[in-house]
Amino acid sequence: MSNVPAIAERKGPAVWHGDDLVKDQRWVVPWTETEIDEIDRALCFARSRRIGWEHIRQDNFPLVVVAEKLQRVADFLENDLGLVKLSGFPVASYDLDALKLIWMGLGAYIGTPRLQDNNGQMMRSICDEGGNVGERHGQLKDEGNQFLSSKARTYSNGVLRFHTDRIDVVGLFTVQQARRGGESKVVSTQAVHNAMLAQRPDLVALLYQPIYRSRLGEEQGGDSAIYPLPVFALENDQFTSHYSRTYVEAAQLLPDTPAMSEAQWEALDLLADQCEKLCYSMTLQPGDIQLLNNHVIYHARDSFEDDAAGHQQRLLLRLWLSMNNSRALPENHRVLWGDVSAGALRGGIGQLPL
Repeated sequence: MSNVPAIAERKGPAVWHGDDLVKDQRWVVPWTETEIDEIDRALCFARSRRIGWEHIRQDNFPLVVVAEKLQRVADFLENDLGLVKLSGFPVASYDLDALKLIWMGLGAYIGTPRLQDNNGQMMRSICDEGGNVGERHGQLKDEGNQFLSSKARTYSNGVLRFHTDRIDVVGLFTVQQARRGGESKVVSTQAVHNAMLAQRPDLVALLYQPIYRSRLGEEQGGDSAIYPLPVFALENDQFTSHYSRTYVEAAQLLPDTPAMSEAQWEALDLLADQCEKLCYSMTLQPGDIQLLNNHVIYHARDSFEDDAAGHQQRLLLRLWLSMNNSRALPENHRVLWGDVSAGALRGGIGQLPL
């Protein structure tokens, strides 16, 4: 393991436990009437020019006061706790098309939206599509059972385990919530790292080594259906973690994937255990926007139950944002990110040429 850096306890504002978020509420940022009025004017400007949400940019969604606020949010995501909740936007006052225009406009002032699948999807509607999501969004056979891709799981009402997305910052705009369930869970990746290090430094060392992942359901292209990437990594003493157990398990179902050792599985089990112990759970209310820095935060979701008759059907609009204040990444992360330099336009899902 000569290429593993000296492993030490991580420190800084992005190292926190779930209880800390109760005491430190700086990550919860409400909207003011003045800001909502400015957003309304930007919406009217875009609609007067008949601009679809897919074509919204800063120059056709003019903001000043809100733009300054969102730049402070971007700084907080990279240099402080790593998460922000913009709370209380009055979603009931707008139709869905207007909300997409607004969300794309706000996103353009936080970062650069990136594509989320190989079909050119820029904004994903996170909701329960019912049965057969695997057939539509990717699956493998595992001993006769259907193993759903990560993408397919987002379109179900099931549990999503702790993971990161393939982007600097993921943003979720809550339009409607389910009748019950669907709690969002977040955890400091470096707090998990430290807790593991205190118990099993040998297992932490394994997570600084490459582990094979699958591209199942998310993207096409690349040199292979699988790729190696460590769970934990450092570049210029800045931390990053990219992790989804689903991608690891999917890779193990494919031929020619190097087999995971018992110790590697034990390391992932300990990581999952610490995520549950150290996380913070919240119910996102309609109008809440959750922003997470994937380099330092894992997120998860509990299962949920909709009520169509009662108009309680969970709907979140997701943006993936490449950040111009992002950290540099190790060279071996290029296989996933494309560009590893600080502030690069990177992440998302690469598109096949026509």
